[in-house]
Amino acid sequence: MNNKQLFKWFLRVTGAMTVLFLCGIISILLYCYTLGAPSLKSEQNTLFYDEAEQVIGVEHGEENRYGIAIDEMDPTFVQATLLTEDKRFYQHWGFDFKRIVAAIYHNVRQLTKAQGASTITQQYARNLYLTHEKTWLRKWKEAMYAIRLEMFYDKDTILEGYLNTIYYGHGAYGIEAASHYYFAKEADELTIAEGSMLAAIPKGPSYYSPHTHYDNAKQRQELILNTLKEEQVITKQQWRQAKEAPIQLASQQQNKEQRFAPYFQDVVVQEAAQILDIDTEAVRSGGYHIYTSLNTDTQRELERAIEAEMGISEQMQIGVVSMNPQTGAIVALVGGRAYADSSYNRAVQAKRMPGSTFKPLLYYAALEHGYTPATTLLSKPTDFKLEDGTVYEPSNYNGYYAYDPITLAQAVALSDNIYAVKTNLFLEEETLVKTANHMGIKSDLPAVPSLALGTASVSVMDMVSSYSLFANGGKEIHPHVIKKITNDKGDVIYKQQVENQKQILNEKNAYVMTNLLTGMFDESLNDYMKVTGASIAGQLTKPFAGKSGTTQTDSWMIGYSTEVVTGIWTGYDDNKAIEQVKEHQYAKDIWATYMEKIHENSSFHSFPPPKGVVGVYIDPHSGQRATPYCASKRLSYFVKGTEPEAYCEQHLPSDGEADERNKEDGKRGWLDFFF
Repeated sequence: MNNKQLFKWFLRVTGAMTVLFLCGIISILLYCYTLGAPSLKSEQNTLFYDEAEQVIGVEHGEENRYGIAIDEMDPTFVQATLLTEDKRFYQHWGFDFKRIVAAIYHNVRQLTKAQGASTITQQYARNLYLTHEKTWLRKWKEAMYAIRLEMFYDKDTILEGYLNTIYYGHGAYGIEAASHYYFAKEADELTIAEGSMLAAIPKGPSYYSPHTHYDNAKQRQELILNTLKEEQVITKQQWRQAKEAPIQLASQQQNKEQRFAPYFQDVVVQEAAQILDIDTEAVRSGGYHIYTSLNTDTQRELERAIEAEMGISEQMQIGVVSMNPQTGAIVALVGGRAYADSSYNRAVQAKRMPGSTFKPLLYYAALEHGYTPATTLLSKPTDFKLEDGTVYEPSNYNGYYAYDPITLAQAVALSDNIYAVKTNLFLEEETLVKTANHMGIKSDLPAVPSLALGTASVSVMDMVSSYSLFANGGKEIHPHVIKKITNDKGDVIYKQQVENQKQILNEKNAYVMTNLLTGMFDESLNDYMKVTGASIAGQLTKPFAGKSGTTQTDSWMIGYSTEVVTGIWTGYDDNKAIEQVKEHQYAKDIWATYMEKIHENSSFHSFPPPKGVVGVYIDPHSGQRATPYCASKRLSYFVKGTEPEAYCEQHLPSDGEADERNKEDGKRGWLDFFF
């Protein structure tokens, strides 16, 4: 073959290879185009806000990520990153061939792979879609993704995504997370010195971390500052100042996650997962902004009250829910003494026996079936023979009994067990079960006589929800902690709907029940023992309604105003018996301290009665209308038409008093004054 033939053959082969190469390139481009735009969705931190829209917490998966817009980043930092990582980023189409050739030449000379040539687009593709394994298959996939990114997105979008996903060490991904971790500030607040320090890290996050290798980080920072000066991004004066500026790193203590209201935040994650129909991990790393119902000041007051009353070393546990009864919004929540020791949420997950706090549900049913605050039943030791032939023998606290008829008003205030069991049997046990379920108790409840004394297991959340119906006049509510959710772009994807509330309790009887529940603090109802709220009544300056309850292993206090319902359970996780008097008192003391504090500036002063309810002063013991000769009297409320008509005849004037009154009033009987 002569030279002419050889040249022709070379031209044909070269031409064929060029055609094949161009066809290959076109095929790759067409293939990438048909695949469409790759998703830019990546894991991002989810932020929680309180009701005032202040950040209260950050949730993330294994990686700590924030997503921010490029105009929220320090411009000098952005330029430092471009000059360091990919100087020709805005000129190439995803691959810097000049840099690739230079890297190959350098690596061949050094016989090592000391230099890489990945562009920002390639690194972004790797960060978003791939692992960091060093294989040809991964390189090929990286190239395909890089082409698609450049094909469907503009340069600023790619750069913004890269700066939000690049790894800066210590679990921080993206400039915002890195800025928080290293300097405890927002990315747009970085100084030139700080921004150039952060730009130094991605080359080797472990080697250039200023927390672990400050000298290495400082040396590379100065190289970057020199480049910024040479490229006239910064002035010589700025270069000098940044080079000499002291670097104040955030302390490791600052970087320790300090979660505010952690039990509440866990409830937020669970609720968000249900709303969005995703798993909890997807909530934590989905970049959502979740606006909650938490009142930060109220939460702090609750935590202070717990610490003040129980101390920091007390081994008893606690569960608290504080709710707005008008809306169902949870304003404060505590699920235990120390989240770091146990994340088990006793406010929503635990189910414990509520004791006498269950009685108001029974007594509401009784009001629906003809009882009034003046209804009397005999309080004495009683054996109840049941249909199956067994005998049930309940007893009162410490064996105290009136040995006399007492009114429903006293039975509530004194927490008389005999009265409660008699009422439950009179109504038939299924009535209480149906009433409790209707009022939001989700637990399986046995239709047995002892249910009247709170022997089934329920959650604090459910009990607070049921009491909210008394506080709001019987309107249905849905307990919730989330008001609104937006995605990482700020689009609203969920908003709590304000609906017309369904009336599920009789408004009049709900109010009568509320009035009955104020009795635990009213010592005019004292009888064979003091009212159950006597120990805290002196602390209260507003007319709260409430009910306490105790079992061998549980202590409860649930009470409310028109604005807030708060339920507290205290006890031991292992069901250890509560033996000390002070331990039984914790729930009441915490409740009183907390409720008084959060109502200091409240406009709440009374529970206004609805139409169709009338107030009558009655003798607490007889249930009849009070006279001037009754030792005590109480303003009780009745559904109009059910109030007592007869006046008390148990407390009559002495003969001398009666004669004197007759003389003064024309010899009329003293009862004449009331007709």
